This record gives sequence, structure tokens and C-alpha cells, in this order.
Amino acid sequence: MSRIAVVGGHGAVARHLLTVLRRAEHTPVALVRNEAYRADLEGRGAEVRMLDVERDDAAAFAAAFAGCDAVVFAAGGGPDGNVERKRTVDLEGSLKSIEGARLAGIDRFVQISAIDVDNPVPEGTSEVWAAYVAAKRDADAALRDSDLAWTILRPGRLTDDPATGLVALGDDVPRGAVTRADVAAVVAAVLDHDAAVGHQWNLVNGDTPVHEALVGLTG
Repeated sequence: MSRIAVVGGHGAVARHLLTVLRRAEHTPVALVRNEAYRADLEGRGAEVRMLDVERDDAAAFAAAFAGCDAVVFAAGGGPDGNVERKRTVDLEGSLKSIEGARLAGIDRFVQISAIDVDNPVPEGTSEVWAAYVAAKRDADAALRDSDLAWTILRPGRLTDDPATGLVALGDDVPRGAVTRADVAAVVAAVLDHDAAVGHQWNLVNGDTPVHEALVGLTG
């Protein structure tokens, strides 16, 4: 059993992830800035620790990660129209998580990104979406350049439909939709799959069970 720190622990994907990790007999550690989330998250089987992704520094991240075996960066600024928060949450939050993991002596790091963020945004893209894409792109590049044992998952358009357990996962998977519950299932699976280290994959719903998809990519 491992203790898994989940940055952005009250997010929509993260809440699914806490439940999946608990079922797999891991101890999820939900990192949140709002004490009001505690009862909900503890009800999902998580240990709750306080962390302000935007205001706390890397040393505070390291302290919040104490005793954990892996970090999942699941935070996001959300579709709130706030360009600045795409930088302070999606990029700087990731950078501080990477440094915090290093300071805490944690090697394993899984990042939830977004599909196609390495591609140029189309002409006419909104300022907010362009900022989001840039933040995710730069956060992924920083993680790839780190010395951590990283995996980057890049889901397509997220939905709240029920989990299917069926995905398309790989380097060249085209854009599509994927349930938040299925994203959580893949995150949990790669944490238990050492061969996923050093890989960056697109993720949408498809026809292949999660475990088979991972084995097919890594052998």
C-alpha cells in the first residue's frame, strides 16, 4: 500500500481518483486549501492536508507531501475566464509540485494535462484558452525535463458520464471525449505500472480495457 498525494484534491477528476485509490488499498492524501472540503474528502477515504496551490511555496508543498510515495498533479484553474489563474495554478502549481516532490525525496509523479497542448492554438482562440494551453504545455515540458519518474496523461474533452472502463491511450490518439471517472482509473493504473514511467499519452474513451491498454503500450 502506498500513500499518494493528490494536488488539487477536490477537483472533479481528483474526487474520483480518491475513491479508486482507496479501493486499490492505497492511502490517498487530498491536498486542498479549503477546510470546508474535509468532510467530503474524508468520506471518500482520503487523508486531508491543507495546501494553497497559488500562495504556498515549494517548501510548503514538500511539507504537505511528507510521508507520501507519489504525487499526482490534478489541479487546474478551471473555466473561470481568469487568465492569471492558468499561470498560477496550471503552470506554477505544477512547478512547485515538481520541486516539492524533489525536496521531499519523492520520485514518482503523475501529471494530468490536456490533449494536443503542444500544437499551436488556432487563430481566433480565446485568450483564456490560449493561456490554459500554454500553461499545460510548459508544465509538461518542465516535468519531462525533471529527474523524476514521471508519467503525463493528456485527456480529451472531459465529461461527467459514468465510467466505461474502456479507453484509447497512446502517443497519437486523436481528440475525443473521456469521462472524468475513466481518467481517474487510468491515473491509478499508471501509478501501479512501473513501465509507464517516462511516457506521455493522449487519453480518450475507446474500446480497450484500461489494464490491457497499458500492457499494450509497455509490454
